[in-house]
Amino acid sequence: MSEDVQDAGTSGIGRAFSLLRLLGESGPGGVRLTELAARAGLPRPTAHRMLRSLAAEGAVAFDARSKRYTLGLGLFLLAARAGDTLGLRELARPTLLRLTASLGETLFLLVHNGYDAVCIERTAGPLPIRSFTGDIGGRVPLGIGQGANAILAFLPPPEQDEIIRHNLPRMREFGGPDEATLRAELAQVRREGHCGGASGLIPGMAGLGAPILDHEGRAVAAISIGTTTDRLTPDRRAVIAEMLKRDAAGISRGLNPFDPTLRRAGAAMGAQTAK
Repeated sequence: MSEDVQDAGTSGIGRAFSLLRLLGESGPGGVRLTELAARAGLPRPTAHRMLRSLAAEGAVAFDARSKRYTLGLGLFLLAARAGDTLGLRELARPTLLRLTASLGETLFLLVHNGYDAVCIERTAGPLPIRSFTGDIGGRVPLGIGQGANAILAFLPPPEQDEIIRHNLPRMREFGGPDEATLRAELAQVRREGHCGGASGLIPGMAGLGAPILDHEGRAVAAISIGTTTDRLTPDRRAVIAEMLKRDAAGISRGLNPFDPTLRRAGAAMGAQTAK
């Protein structure tokens, strides 16, 4: 291969990445072709040809109605594999196993999914435990249970308000609190950094939950412990709460922002709102 051909290929790769960087900096609304070409310093036909090639590979998406380009899902899926970073479930599982072994309790990993919290991992202790989510795959409305409330308390206020409005009728089916009581509990969770109490809505059961936060401080998941009321004494509850907060913070630091598990939260909520 001649040096001229090599230089042309390298230059083309550089221009493609320049377009991707500009799209990444443009925000969710995207950019029109004319503006993008001008910002990249490219002739409009050249930019158009390159964007079409990137779109064919899934790295760029084009909205025919708005005539705007955005980064494509294929690029996010590729980025999710960068450095073989772990997904949330794989990242958190060693922590759940260690806590179950050291405390003799059942641990849950819940992820925010629309108006619900969904259990994606569970490590069982020796005692039989009843919970609203049950086993892996179970879901519960945000606002019910310590893990779900640890998530709800650390969502942006507008999103939190929308979830509370939507979930209040559902919460009544579980014997949940009224709006004033729920909001007071959420405020306490934010102050203390965890959700906990000596008793729950299931007779004889108790629990604690700590949020897993993204880099913006928004809850994307939570780890929670399920146990019996007699085992969650005040002294033991205080110690376990600190352990959960510490380990949840450790998981937060290892989050992969491109993890598809975390990207489903807003999309699921939007899909339910559209129904």
